[in-house]
Amino acid sequence: MKKTLVPFLLSFFLVLFGCESGGEGKPEKPDILLIVVDDLGYKDLSCMGGRYYETPNVDRIAAGGMTFTNGYATCAVCSPSRASLLTGKFTARHGITDWIGAAEGTAWRRHGRHNKLLPAPYLHHLPHADTVLPEAFRMHGYKTFFAGKWHLGGPGYYPEDNGFDVNVGGYETGSPPHGRYFSPFHDPKMKDLPEEKGMSLSMKLARETVKFIEAHKDEPFLAYLSFYAVHSPIQTTKAKWKHYRDKADSMGIAPRGFAMERRLPYRLHQDNPVYAGLVSQMDDAVGYVLDALERLGLDEKTVVVFTSDNGGVVSGDAFSTNLAPLRGGKGYQWEGGIRVPLFIGVPWMDIAGKKNDTPVSGADLYPTLLDLAGLPLLPHQHVDGMSLVPLLQGDTLPPRAFYWHYPHYGNQGGDPASMIRKGHWKLIHYWEDGSEELYDLSQDISEQHDLAQRDPGVRKQLSGELLSWLRSVHARYAIPDPEYDEEAHRKKRHWYREVLWPRLEERRKRMLDPSWQPNDDWWGSEVK
Repeated sequence: MKKTLVPFLLSFFLVLFGCESGGEGKPEKPDILLIVVDDLGYKDLSCMGGRYYETPNVDRIAAGGMTFTNGYATCAVCSPSRASLLTGKFTARHGITDWIGAAEGTAWRRHGRHNKLLPAPYLHHLPHADTVLPEAFRMHGYKTFFAGKWHLGGPGYYPEDNGFDVNVGGYETGSPPHGRYFSPFHDPKMKDLPEEKGMSLSMKLARETVKFIEAHKDEPFLAYLSFYAVHSPIQTTKAKWKHYRDKADSMGIAPRGFAMERRLPYRLHQDNPVYAGLVSQMDDAVGYVLDALERLGLDEKTVVVFTSDNGGVVSGDAFSTNLAPLRGGKGYQWEGGIRVPLFIGVPWMDIAGKKNDTPVSGADLYPTLLDLAGLPLLPHQHVDGMSLVPLLQGDTLPPRAFYWHYPHYGNQGGDPASMIRKGHWKLIHYWEDGSEELYDLSQDISEQHDLAQRDPGVRKQLSGELLSWLRSVHARYAIPDPEYDEEAHRKKRHWYREVLWPRLEERRKRMLDPSWQPNDDWWGSEVK
């Protein structure tokens, strides 16, 4: 693992000459709790307007801090956006542009999707050349902790190889270990305890996080709690399933549950009782950690950040949720794929319950957390991120553009595309045919009215900026598949509509039936 003497000397002299002292009411070295939920959608929280889900503990974070209503993940799938959070770089720049393990090039053909393009190659691990977020904190005396989903590389690229002193549960997998949300987990990076048999994975990770906090309550720490929830396969307890099944019934169960998007069916309603129960388990775990901070007297000196790595799953995977009024979800190029909950709580700032509609992204968290901790920024590292402290203080940020690059086909039905958002405009460039869509998000958050033909000047300007930026960072692109078969593609699309869609409708009806029973390998216990 690369390290240089310079950062350690810099840290020594900063401490020696008192350059790290906090401002009025601010701790000299505040603690940092960063919570990232996997696949949690923009509308999957009660504090974000969801009527079906109940998330009182996450709501506490929102109520005590600032909500960024235009908060974005840097990708519509997990590994790229998680890499951006740790590097402060957009995905095309750091090179991880798809979830690690996704097929690339000719390997894509084995999925039988019969698409026009072969997805671009991508980096399969977090680059060691970067000074990642925990390294920046550790060089200034912070103890660093990681728990949960990593999915940023295998041996030699684990959390402990990237600046985390402690790693519980983080390795190459992107889904719950062995598909289990209940103990025993058989996770090679996490010890199963007999007394935890039946405990949810979310609560296990929360308990491990609290153990770390208790052990280091007298020294500054950065704790990164990275839930595997609410990623598929979705599982919950019988009690939670029944609660949300009954709630769906009381709200009125619609006769039709799905409709067709361009490639796949998508869920029309928030009425999945298993997914709602999984969200609730995550919320219980968040409450356990927040309660511990209060019990230990650390809540007044701990910055708490809560966000998701990409949009909720409306298509593909478990077809779990709906994010209306946003279009699409995980894997999609529209807002549902990239707009996510983002809350920042800073105890010494007067921001409780405030909202800010400035566009921001996960790449901004790196410089923001350094800034809040009073540590030197690393502008050569977090080149695409900007500290959000001015927004927290009631000021503004300079106008800027945000870029997304996904030269792949999403498992959920998304297309190879790149996007730019600048001000209230968003342009999508499709790599299959070079077509473009233009949306005014201030008037059309649902992306139903393509203005590319009405406003050709705006389209040309944004398209030029997007393509120029991609060239500047040496982006990789999908290429035409010489074996593309139009008839095979047509038959696959017919199968999605005529076979998959009816199956999804039937599955939804069964799950909402009072007599429903899940697979034999899970139901979960009542252990928290």
